[in-house]
Amino acid sequence: MDDSNDQKYFTYHPYQDLYNVPSQSLYKIPSSPEYLFQEEAAHQRRSWSENLQYYTGTGYLAGAIIGAGKGSLDGIRSAEPGDTMKLRVNRILNSGGHMGRKVGNNMGVLGLMFAGIESVLIHYRDTDDLVNTALAGLGTGAVYRAARGPRSAAIAGAIGGIAAAAAVAGKQAVRRYVPI
Repeated sequence: MDDSNDQKYFTYHPYQDLYNVPSQSLYKIPSSPEYLFQEEAAHQRRSWSENLQYYTGTGYLAGAIIGAGKGSLDGIRSAEPGDTMKLRVNRILNSGGHMGRKVGNNMGVLGLMFAGIESVLIHYRDTDDLVNTALAGLGTGAVYRAARGPRSAAIAGAIGGIAAAAAVAGKQAVRRYVPI
Protein backbone atom coordinates (compact mmCIF):
# COMPACT_ATOMS: atom_id res chain seq x y z
CA MET A 1 0.00 0.00 0.00
CA ASP A 2 1.29 3.40 -0.90
CA ASP A 3 1.31 5.94 1.99
CA SER A 4 2.13 8.89 -0.21
CA ASN A 5 -1.58 9.31 -0.95
CA ASP A 6 -2.42 9.61 2.78
CA GLN A 7 -0.11 12.60 3.18
CA LYS A 8 -2.49 15.06 1.50
CA TYR A 9 -5.35 14.38 3.93
CA PHE A 10 -5.47 15.63 7.53
CA THR A 11 -7.88 15.29 10.39
CA TYR A 12 -10.41 18.02 10.78
CA HIS A 13 -10.41 19.79 14.13
CA PRO A 14 -13.28 22.36 14.42
CA TYR A 15 -11.77 24.20 17.38
CA GLN A 16 -8.20 24.54 16.14
CA ASP A 17 -8.34 28.30 15.46
CA LEU A 18 -10.41 29.14 18.52
CA TYR A 19 -7.60 28.81 21.04
CA ASN A 20 -5.37 31.47 19.51
CA VAL A 21 -7.97 34.26 19.32
CA PRO A 22 -7.51 37.05 21.88
CA SER A 23 -10.61 37.76 23.93
CA GLN A 24 -10.57 41.48 23.05
CA SER A 25 -11.25 40.76 19.40
CA LEU A 26 -13.65 37.92 20.18
CA TYR A 27 -16.03 40.13 22.18
CA LYS A 28 -16.18 43.58 20.61
CA ILE A 29 -19.02 45.08 22.61
CA PRO A 30 -19.87 48.71 21.82
CA SER A 31 -19.93 51.18 24.69
CA SER A 32 -22.72 53.34 23.26
CA PRO A 33 -26.34 52.26 22.82
CA GLU A 34 -27.25 50.68 19.51
CA TYR A 35 -30.32 51.76 17.59
CA LEU A 36 -32.06 50.14 14.68
CA PHE A 37 -32.98 53.49 13.10
CA GLN A 38 -31.09 56.79 13.20
CA GLU A 39 -34.25 58.63 14.28
CA GLU A 40 -34.17 56.73 17.57
CA ALA A 41 -30.62 57.87 18.24
CA ALA A 42 -31.60 61.52 17.82
CA HIS A 43 -34.02 61.43 20.79
CA GLN A 44 -32.36 61.86 24.16
CA ARG A 45 -35.34 60.81 26.30
CA ARG A 46 -37.20 57.72 27.40
CA SER A 47 -40.08 56.41 25.31
CA TRP A 48 -43.67 56.76 26.53
CA SER A 49 -43.78 53.14 27.74
CA GLU A 50 -40.51 53.52 29.63
CA ASN A 51 -41.83 56.73 31.24
CA LEU A 52 -45.06 54.94 32.14
CA GLN A 53 -43.19 52.14 33.89
CA TYR A 54 -40.68 54.47 35.52
CA TYR A 55 -43.14 56.97 36.99
CA THR A 56 -45.65 54.34 38.07
CA GLY A 57 -43.01 52.11 39.65
CA THR A 58 -41.11 54.83 41.46
CA GLY A 59 -44.35 56.41 42.62
CA TYR A 60 -45.61 53.13 44.03
CA LEU A 61 -42.28 52.28 45.68
CA ALA A 62 -41.83 55.72 47.23
CA GLY A 63 -45.44 55.80 48.41
CA ALA A 64 -45.19 52.31 49.90
CA ILE A 65 -42.04 53.20 51.83
CA ILE A 66 -43.44 56.51 53.10
CA GLY A 67 -46.81 54.94 53.95
CA ALA A 68 -45.20 52.00 55.74
CA GLY A 69 -43.11 54.39 57.84
CA LYS A 70 -46.11 56.54 58.73
CA GLY A 71 -48.27 53.51 59.46
CA SER A 72 -45.58 51.98 61.66
CA LEU A 73 -45.33 55.20 63.65
CA ASP A 74 -49.13 55.24 64.03
CA GLY A 75 -48.96 51.62 65.24
CA ILE A 76 -46.32 52.54 67.81
CA ARG A 77 -48.38 55.50 69.06
CA SER A 78 -51.55 53.43 69.36
CA ALA A 79 -49.95 50.85 71.67
CA GLU A 80 -51.75 50.50 74.99
CA PRO A 81 -50.01 49.96 78.34
CA GLY A 82 -51.36 46.43 78.89
CA ASP A 83 -50.42 45.04 75.46
CA THR A 84 -48.01 42.15 75.13
CA MET A 85 -44.96 42.46 72.89
CA LYS A 86 -46.54 40.10 70.34
CA LEU A 87 -49.67 42.27 70.16
CA ARG A 88 -47.61 45.47 69.79
CA VAL A 89 -45.52 44.03 66.94
CA ASN A 90 -48.69 42.76 65.24
CA ARG A 91 -50.31 46.19 65.52
CA ILE A 92 -47.22 47.93 64.09
CA LEU A 93 -46.93 45.50 61.16
CA ASN A 94 -50.63 45.65 60.35
CA SER A 95 -50.74 49.43 60.50
CA GLY A 96 -47.55 49.81 58.44
CA GLY A 97 -48.73 47.33 55.80
CA HIS A 98 -52.16 48.89 55.51
CA MET A 99 -50.88 52.46 55.20
CA GLY A 100 -48.03 51.40 52.87
CA ARG A 101 -50.44 49.75 50.42
CA LYS A 102 -52.82 52.69 50.53
CA VAL A 103 -50.24 55.43 49.96
CA GLY A 104 -48.28 53.30 47.48
CA ASN A 105 -51.34 52.69 45.33
CA ASN A 106 -52.27 56.37 45.37
CA MET A 107 -48.76 57.44 44.38
CA GLY A 108 -48.61 54.77 41.67
CA VAL A 109 -51.86 56.07 40.16
CA LEU A 110 -50.48 59.61 40.25
CA GLY A 111 -47.34 58.43 38.44
CA LEU A 112 -49.45 56.60 35.86
CA MET A 113 -51.60 59.66 35.15
CA PHE A 114 -48.57 61.98 35.05
CA ALA A 115 -46.71 59.76 32.56
CA GLY A 116 -49.76 59.44 30.33
CA ILE A 117 -50.51 63.16 30.27
CA GLU A 118 -46.86 64.08 29.74
CA SER A 119 -46.51 61.61 26.85
CA VAL A 120 -49.62 63.01 25.15
CA LEU A 121 -48.30 66.56 25.56
CA ILE A 122 -44.88 65.62 24.16
CA HIS A 123 -46.55 63.96 21.20
CA TYR A 124 -48.85 66.86 20.32
CA ARG A 125 -46.45 69.71 21.09
CA ASP A 126 -43.52 67.83 19.48
CA THR A 127 -41.10 69.10 22.10
CA ASP A 128 -39.88 67.94 25.50
CA ASP A 129 -39.50 70.90 27.85
CA LEU A 130 -40.46 72.30 31.24
CA VAL A 131 -43.88 73.41 29.97
CA ASN A 132 -44.92 69.81 29.24
CA THR A 133 -43.87 68.67 32.70
CA ALA A 134 -45.64 71.57 34.44
CA LEU A 135 -48.81 71.04 32.40
CA ALA A 136 -48.69 67.30 33.11
CA GLY A 137 -48.42 68.00 36.84
CA LEU A 138 -51.28 70.47 36.63
CA GLY A 139 -53.44 68.02 34.70
CA THR A 140 -52.60 65.14 37.02
CA GLY A 141 -53.54 67.08 40.13
CA ALA A 142 -56.75 68.37 38.54
CA VAL A 143 -57.87 64.94 37.32
CA TYR A 144 -56.92 63.24 40.59
CA ARG A 145 -59.09 65.60 42.67
CA ALA A 146 -61.82 66.26 40.08
CA ALA A 147 -64.38 64.16 41.97
CA ARG A 148 -64.18 66.48 45.00
CA GLY A 149 -65.25 69.51 43.03
CA PRO A 150 -63.79 72.22 40.82
CA ARG A 151 -62.19 74.18 43.65
CA SER A 152 -60.35 71.13 44.95
CA ALA A 153 -59.32 70.19 41.40
CA ALA A 154 -57.95 73.69 40.75
CA ILE A 155 -55.94 73.71 43.99
CA ALA A 156 -54.57 70.21 43.39
CA GLY A 157 -53.74 71.11 39.79
CA ALA A 158 -51.82 74.19 40.89
CA ILE A 159 -49.92 72.18 43.50
CA GLY A 160 -49.15 69.45 40.95
CA GLY A 161 -47.93 71.93 38.35
CA ILE A 162 -45.72 73.76 40.80
CA ALA A 163 -44.31 70.50 42.19
CA ALA A 164 -43.52 69.13 38.73
CA ALA A 165 -41.86 72.38 37.62
CA ALA A 166 -39.85 72.53 40.85
CA ALA A 167 -38.70 68.92 40.34
CA VAL A 168 -37.45 69.66 36.83
CA ALA A 169 -35.79 72.92 37.92
CA GLY A 170 -34.14 71.09 40.82
CA LYS A 171 -32.89 68.35 38.52
CA GLN A 172 -31.38 70.93 36.16
CA ALA A 173 -29.76 72.78 39.06
CA VAL A 174 -28.23 69.56 40.35
CA ARG A 175 -26.86 68.75 36.89
CA ARG A 176 -25.37 72.23 36.59
CA TYR A 177 -23.87 72.75 40.04
CA VAL A 178 -23.09 69.29 41.39
CA PRO A 179 -20.10 67.59 39.76
CA ILE A 180 -20.61 63.92 39.02
